[in-house]
Amino acid sequence: MAAVRIVRGMIFHRHRGEARAGATMPDTSRRPHCDHCALPLRTCVCALVTRVDNDVDVLVLQHPDEAREAKGSARLLRLSLARCRVVVGAAFEPEVLVGLLGGDVSGSVLLYPPDTGGRPEAPGAMALPARPRRLVVLDGTWRKSAAMLRANALLQSLPRWTIAPAAPARYRALRKAPQATQLSTLEAACAALAEIEGAPARYAPLLDAFERFVADGVARAGRTPQPQ
Repeated sequence: MAAVRIVRGMIFHRHRGEARAGATMPDTSRRPHCDHCALPLRTCVCALVTRVDNDVDVLVLQHPDEAREAKGSARLLRLSLARCRVVVGAAFEPEVLVGLLGGDVSGSVLLYPPDTGGRPEAPGAMALPARPRRLVVLDGTWRKSAAMLRANALLQSLPRWTIAPAAPARYRALRKAPQATQLSTLEAACAALAEIEGAPARYAPLLDAFERFVADGVARAGRTPQPQ
């Protein structure tokens, strides 16, 4: 079974094989941290938090490596959305996932590209609901999010909500991606929510704040912003 710990509003699941005897966490005591976003004060994102009253629940399953990534976008997403939960882990017991999905998976969709590999549909795969109640998002690199999907059969059975980005990702100036149109977790979640709820204007202020987040990160790294 998974061990669970809660830190500053985030739920952390530690699974077998993820913690080693004698392992130590990085010493962050030398740098003052924000009590709200948990980042070092130098990179605090609280000034960028933009409140959005989303109608559809968001569940972010975050790879453990991403939880330690200061450039990650899920933190700003969680702090901004009224209905958003972040759970850290890579492989979850089925009953844990069912619980995270409110005990009823029928209204949930997975934000993920369509399966173009020609593989048969996963056993028990469900039809795409016309109006999902919950959006499940995998937060990690493309390689790690794919590994998370393979490790969780229940996620494979969820219908997929796919998006078609019309413009290059804002995030590409800060973190590399295989393709220019591959979006950050925040950008992808906002795009999906805007489609599901039929309210793109609702998420425009948060996307504007995310642009400032990227610009701040680029400035700290001493990089030249890439043209959009």
